Amino acid sequence: MMSKPRIAITYCAQCRFVLRATWLTQELLMTFGEDLGEVALIPGGGGIFEVHLGDELLWSKKGQGRFPDSKELKQLVRDRLWPERDLGHSDR
Repeated sequence: MMSKPRIAITYCAQCRFVLRATWLTQELLMTFGEDLGEVALIPGGGGIFEVHLGDELLWSKKGQGRFPDSKELKQLVRDRLWPERDLGHSDR
């Protein structure tokens, strides 16, 4: 059996980025549901907010200068895993 993809969101606990991380987790799970194996939340420090798909860095707040919005993040995940999938309103 092929394993399902794992997404990890590392967030700065001191900066209280946990609410944004949980919101994005919810958005990913509502969109991709059982096609994902796991969405992990990993507390960190130093202002970190990163999203990894397996070993690939999809988003870095430090690198991009901002947080991702849910549409962007869903499109990044879709484009790497299921490029043919229609995301409905997130594609418009």
